[in-house]
Amino acid sequence: MNINSNSRLCYGDAKLVSVLAYVTVIGWVVAAFIYGNHKSSFARFHLRDSLGLILTAALFLLIPFIGWVLSLGVALLWCQGFYHAISGKRTHLSLVGDFYQKHLDFIR
Repeated sequence: MNINSNSRLCYGDAKLVSVLAYVTVIGWVVAAFIYGNHKSSFARFHLRDSLGLILTAALFLLIPFIGWVLSLGVALLWCQGFYHAISGKRTHLSLVGDFYQKHLDFIR
């Protein structure tokens, strides 16, 4: 699903928030602050996915060897989410996207 917006400014803000959300933890925090002023379902979708990836990677990095290998899978999912944010698409991440959208619903 692509971004649907009547205003080019709203589209640009939503896309900016979505892309920033995937650029480190600091980028996610900045995106969350911008999102507070420019709420959109597209930005909310990518904020949830990127926060889920951040939390999953942090947990995997605490587990020696097996967790580190699983973190490579998280890196691939990060690339997928980043690509979809840049493309302006709202596509669920493979395997975990539905879980993140359901359980990180405090981002409204």
